[in-house]
Amino acid sequence: MINYYKTINDRIEEIKNYEEGCWVNCVAPDEDEVQYLLDFFNIPPELLRSALDEEESSHIDSEDGTTLIIIDIPMVEKVSKNITYSTMPIGILFTDKNVITVSLRENTVLSEFSEGVVRNVVTKYKTHFVLHIMLRMATKYLQYLKQIDKISNRIERELRRSAKNKDLNQLLDIEKSLVYFSSSLKSDEITLEKIMRGRHIKLYEEDQDLLEDVLIEVKQAVDMAGTYLNILTGTMDVFASIISNNLNTVMKIQASLTLLVSVPTVISGIYGMNIVGGLPFDQVWWFPIIFSLILMIIMYLILKKKDMF
Repeated sequence: MINYYKTINDRIEEIKNYEEGCWVNCVAPDEDEVQYLLDFFNIPPELLRSALDEEESSHIDSEDGTTLIIIDIPMVEKVSKNITYSTMPIGILFTDKNVITVSLRENTVLSEFSEGVVRNVVTKYKTHFVLHIMLRMATKYLQYLKQIDKISNRIERELRRSAKNKDLNQLLDIEKSLVYFSSSLKSDEITLEKIMRGRHIKLYEEDQDLLEDVLIEVKQAVDMAGTYLNILTGTMDVFASIISNNLNTVMKIQASLTLLVSVPTVISGIYGMNIVGGLPFDQVWWFPIIFSLILMIIMYLILKKKDMF
């Protein structure tokens, strides 16, 4: 699907047909739309192929007057009752007269621009517009990282009350999300530093300031993702140790109870045998019971002293 947008009265609005200086947003294009982009905008096939590769990492490349910037943006999805976070690449193509964004799925970063949520952005100023997309991307990372921190704190409180597999699985999903975020943010940071050198894209003075703001936001997100990942990894290790310790405690108590219960079994087994000459007090019915109780009390005190209960 290909849509055209243009800044009208300080607000991005959708237009019906292509105009010079408009933003071309392409989401999950079919073969005909891909061919249209190649022919109409004279885009090198290799660049468009990279922009449509779901596994492509963040980088910047130029060929035949067209510059491709691929950045990883954060995604949030609801699977069953759980919220999962991931990343996906989007391609930003600089042509002579337009900015073209290519993505395989709808995403909140570009949707906020197409819906007119982001103000004071002019589509005909290509570098200015792209840097605002990157700034929105960095802001989304920070927003989702704060959400992840709140979710992990809530799950941690629940795990302190009772360890459930559901909560542990959620923590595992969050840890995986933080790994994705951390890896993607570091790649985006490298790409932004390459743009900062000004070799691929011409930067004006106001663009330099905006790019520095984007880099600051991305670096902050990198630090936050790394910090949260370290905390979560430590939390997972602590809960794994607690679960293992609880299991050892249960096994220890179970073994101690087994020893105590075995005492009357052994005594009753001995007094139930036919032994020549008989056993002491074998004519007194209550003696084996009292003897078993005394032995059980003595054994309990010994086990208690050794901290088996």
